[in-house]
Amino acid sequence: MPKDKKSKDKESKLKLVSVSGSHREMGQQIGEARADQIRHSIENAHKLFQEAYPKLQLSWKGARIQARKYLPFAEERFPQYVEEMHGIAEGAGVRFDDIAVLNVMEGVTVDALHLSKCTSMALNQERTQDGSVLIAHNEDWVPEDEADVFFVLARPKDEPAFLAMTYGGLLPNIGMNEMGIAQCCDSTYTTDRRIGIPRVIVSRAVLAARTPGQAIHRALTPRRAAGYNHVLIHESGEIYSVEVSARRFALLYGTKGYMVHTNHYLDREMQKVEMDPDELISTRVRYWRAYRLLGETKHHTLDSLKEITRDHVNYPDSICRHHTDGSPLDREKTIVSMIMDLTHREIHATWGNPCGDGFYQTFHLDV
Repeated sequence: MPKDKKSKDKESKLKLVSVSGSHREMGQQIGEARADQIRHSIENAHKLFQEAYPKLQLSWKGARIQARKYLPFAEERFPQYVEEMHGIAEGAGVRFDDIAVLNVMEGVTVDALHLSKCTSMALNQERTQDGSVLIAHNEDWVPEDEADVFFVLARPKDEPAFLAMTYGGLLPNIGMNEMGIAQCCDSTYTTDRRIGIPRVIVSRAVLAARTPGQAIHRALTPRRAAGYNHVLIHESGEIYSVEVSARRFALLYGTKGYMVHTNHYLDREMQKVEMDPDELISTRVRYWRAYRLLGETKHHTLDSLKEITRDHVNYPDSICRHHTDGSPLDREKTIVSMIMDLTHREIHATWGNPCGDGFYQTFHLDV
């Protein structure tokens, strides 16, 4: 089975951007530091819309118009994160409308792309060898955006500091904060979506939570456009999975000391609003495969979690995903794999498929 090779030289390493100040200032600093990657992700999104036009019937100009409809809801509830988007556009020297499309893409495409087939796993201290709380996440997206991945260490004036992954012009949302809360997001597809607060902005708000209850509450923000599944973990070992749609939610709890989530709903009531469930087969295969592998080891380590993220059962639509051919609606791979050690405030990440050369970088949440 082919493995993606990654060079260990300095230029190939994932970049870390350290920012601080007001939300607009932080956005500007991100935009300035990663301008090339932001412009590249906008170019890739243009191409994706062009390739998928027969399915979407939506041009980039039309996507800009559609994205504007979501912004008033975001500005009313979370103006600080719209400010971050403005700052990113200013710092990178790009149009704000283009940054808006990137952050509202799931809404304006009405989930037609069925992308972001990610896998998230969490274990508390009962299931780890050294008593750490660990979270693993494979981020799956179009291969063209793999080059745009980077990490952000942010120290906002008015919110907890955080360390998170992102790519291109997206707001960061998968990571941990100084209050001992970590979040992974997995896309879900529902029939009750609507114009409202974009999912990316809701999940960015979750990353700023100060307590587990506040994190759950923010995932359920009223007038949300749709929903992710949010895997939320607290340093105490509490593990929740918040399955969210535009109007419904289910709260699942990690009773066995571990939890897995992929891209389909586990709660039966949530399954009633799941869109095209018969198309969501590989997500179920990945879920049960990861669930079994986690359960087979009583006490996990960083290395045992790395092995699970590299798994190729059901290749190429495996936990370590390699689906790089075919239509833009199906072309997707793991663009970054990461393991968060919430106890020690560290993220261990490898760029691209984790089955490559095994080169992981470690980022620290220093506050």
